[in-house]
Amino acid sequence: MPGEAQKSTSNKLTQVLNLLKGYFGLFLSVTFGIFLFILFFQPFPIDRMEFNDRLIFIAGLSAIIFFLMVLIRILFATLLPTENTEYANPGWLVFIRGSTLFVLSSVAFAFYLRFVGKVNISFYIMVKASLICLVAPVVLRFYDYINELKNNNTLLIQEKKAVQNLIERYEDSTLNKTIEFASETGTEALKLEIADLVFIRSADNYVEIIYQEAEAFKKKLIRNTMKGMEQQVKELPNFARCHRTCIVNLRFVEKLEKYQDSYYITLNGYDERIPVSRQYLLKIKEML
Repeated sequence: MPGEAQKSTSNKLTQVLNLLKGYFGLFLSVTFGIFLFILFFQPFPIDRMEFNDRLIFIAGLSAIIFFLMVLIRILFATLLPTENTEYANPGWLVFIRGSTLFVLSSVAFAFYLRFVGKVNISFYIMVKASLICLVAPVVLRFYDYINELKNNNTLLIQEKKAVQNLIERYEDSTLNKTIEFASETGTEALKLEIADLVFIRSADNYVEIIYQEAEAFKKKLIRNTMKGMEQQVKELPNFARCHRTCIVNLRFVEKLEKYQDSYYITLNGYDERIPVSRQYLLKIKEML
């Protein structure tokens, strides 16, 4: 349909303009670098030319590289459907694009040197011309590779933020719920919001539940076992066993520190330190 064809043409034109905008500075840098290299190192026998003529001749060599870079990038971006984005290209396309630029620029150099510069083409001359022509595809590939890494890093950061947001929403929705701890005999129970539960520790035949209420720490003894308590909180986020006698809410952890040969957890606003056994140390470090 005419409307769709016009839209497709417009999209391709926009793609070409964006591509040239992104690469134009790089194309000029490569071109100017090649111009300076030929000017100062004079790899071709052009000493017989006057200085101004030599500058124009070298500018022509550099212009060959520039226009071929522009032409090949535009052709590959508009004619091949696999060139979907500026950075993500399959390996075969990268190879063909670089090889095409290298071959065409080498042939163009040879013709330009022979028919414009009147240089006798020898194997040694072609080796030097080929090495100069190899600079452009190598630099462009390196530039693309750096951009691919940057693009992938940006995507990973975005994915990480999305996952973190999901985790935070899950934690918030979970921590706003209530949990009820009951004794083995069923005669006593403690019901509180998950966010207020600080830690649980063993106390002989009982467990001691430390929780926060009105910014104050309170305790409740319930006849139960640490195994039973662990079963109740094991699916909750931020709760971890740090010692055979203690389960802690990591949201209250201020720091993990070593004192002599033992590790301890310091809680925000709580004076007593919580022991960490070596059995659970690695897991605690990972979760913190």
